[in-house]
Amino acid sequence: QVELVESGGGLVQTGGSLRLSCAASGRTFSGYAMGWFRQAPGKEREFVSFISWNGGGTYYSDSVKGRFTISRDNAKNTMYLQMTSLKPEDTAVYYCAKFSGGIYYSAERYDAWGQGTQVTVSS
Repeated sequence: QVELVESGGGLVQTGGSLRLSCAASGRTFSGYAMGWFRQAPGKEREFVSFISWNGGGTYYSDSVKGRFTISRDNAKNTMYLQMTSLKPEDTAVYYCAKFSGGIYYSAERYDAWGQGTQVTVSS
C-alpha cells in the first residue's frame, strides 16, 4: 500500500555526519510506526532504529546508540535518520520500512520497504 523512497546517502569520511530521509506516499503517514535497517555486502540485514507513530518512542541498536538519531515529520510524510561520528563499519545500504506490529527489531515485522540508499564511510 504505502510507497517509501530513501535519499541522502553518499560518501563521507570517518567521523563525519549524514542525514537520510524516507519519503512516504499513500495513506496517512502518521498512522504507523517506522524503522531503519541496513545491510552490508555479505552480511545479514540488521536493525538500526525504530520510531513510534507520533515520534514519542524510539529505539536504537547498540552499535549506533548515541551516534544516530531517528525522527519524523508527519506533516511532511517523512522520516529521518541523522548519523554522526560515522565509522567504516556503518558502510551499508540503508532501508526504511513500515512496521506491522510485534517485535520492533525484527525485519519480519515490517511489511513495506524502500529501495535503499548507499552510505559509504571511508577509512
